[in-house]
Amino acid sequence: MTKNIYDLIIIGAGPAGLSASLYASRYGLKNVIVGGISGGLTSQIHKIGNWLGSPDISGMDFTKNSTEHIKSFGTEILNYLVDEINKSEEGLFEVLLSNGNNIKSKTILIATGLKHRKLGVPGEENFLGKGVSYCATCDGFFYRDKIVGIVGGNDSAVSAALFMSDIAAHVYIIYRGENLRAENFWLEAAQKNKKIEIIRNTNIKEIIGDKKVEEASLDNTHQGKDSLRLDGIFIEIGFIPSAEMLKKIGIDLDEEGYVKIEKDGRTSVKGIWAAGDITTGSNKFKQIITAASEGAIATSSIQEYLRK
Repeated sequence: MTKNIYDLIIIGAGPAGLSASLYASRYGLKNVIVGGISGGLTSQIHKIGNWLGSPDISGMDFTKNSTEHIKSFGTEILNYLVDEINKSEEGLFEVLLSNGNNIKSKTILIATGLKHRKLGVPGEENFLGKGVSYCATCDGFFYRDKIVGIVGGNDSAVSAALFMSDIAAHVYIIYRGENLRAENFWLEAAQKNKKIEIIRNTNIKEIIGDKKVEEASLDNTHQGKDSLRLDGIFIEIGFIPSAEMLKKIGIDLDEEGYVKIEKDGRTSVKGIWAAGDITTGSNKFKQIITAASEGAIATSSIQEYLRK
């Protein structure tokens, strides 16, 4: 790993970070991306239907195309987590990686995105990887011809249900409310799918099994029973910011834990910008296109800052 000083370290390898790197390279800035998974959560999406020019592309293909584009400029993508950010004696930012190495830069862009919100019920942690999952596209193939439940009512939940309908024998969507919050495109497809059954106004109280998931206890009866036999449960109830590390360096967060940014992506700490789903920008409209846009805008501001 190079010991040279970077102009910009981008923390996060999702659409915001990848877009930022593209613009940084075109501006001639020496940059590096650090992120646990290339593509971030986008890589787990079954189908992206609203990326302009690519009406039917999977998250995996989107990530592959994006990372190949970035690497064509010679940019490194380091698939590590960041343990710490410090300010060095010479006024540079020092980023400690999970492999024990550290890299230095004049500026930093935070693009760490969001992490899955947990259900918080008994059995969830115990059966993680044994029937409980947060990614249908990652683990769905384990449930061929089995019965699965998707918890949630957003785009991710309904999209996951549609994906699983091609694999599982039967798919339940279990939602706490009456009306699912997914886009009409997803809703109409789910309602037409004979393998998908929607259970409304219902929460899972407990996930039950011996060595793996066998059933879920419900707070409302379904067909006269207060439990549901399931082989797998995919939890899609939204996301929360990945901002624990940022509190230590004094970056201002809002009451929900999102990074407060100016219109050009600047944070409250000089030399650090933020972009994508982790920020208060774009009216918190969490889309690939808004994340990529914020990454580009922040990098434009960074190159002006470095030029001065």
